[in-house]
Amino acid sequence: MSERLLEKRTGEGVATWNRRIKREQLADEDSLRAWLTKQGVTGYAQTLLVMERFGYPDFLTATADELIDGQYADRPLLRPIFDAVIETAVGLGDVTIQARKTYVSLVSPRRTFARVQPTTKTRVDLALRVEGEKPGGRLQPSKIHETMPVQIGLSSPKEVDAGVARWLQRAYRESS
Repeated sequence: MSERLLEKRTGEGVATWNRRIKREQLADEDSLRAWLTKQGVTGYAQTLLVMERFGYPDFLTATADELIDGQYADRPLLRPIFDAVIETAVGLGDVTIQARKTYVSLVSPRRTFARVQPTTKTRVDLALRVEGEKPGGRLQPSKIHETMPVQIGLSSPKEVDAGVARWLQRAYRESS
């Protein structure tokens, strides 16, 4: 997306911009950003070129396994909860698992239907995209993402039970 944006706004691709940046011999990120701004390159396109010049953050080059391992490195007792949620979600059908630095998205063929996030040292939160559902019982107001109005706090793998499976199934169905 950032590459397309750069080309659309400037008429030149990443390779051309990388050559121009190399010729400028800018020594630090601030100098490069200032120069790019003068050239009319801002936002995502600018960030892309800065990363091209000074390197991509580890989380952008990490594998999904590395990202997930990183999320649970300081809270290994929560990893079985995550694994139980994933096992349940995969059983729903065509589910894509997208790992990010701090959370994992569960995606139906149409859109994200849930997010799994180790929120504290003792709890994994499962946010759900369900329409018209108000918090109550196990469902708490979600703090994870505005498109997911409710979440379930999970403190042990045993809590990933038939009730959680039904909520995941509903979120999947509504998002498929």
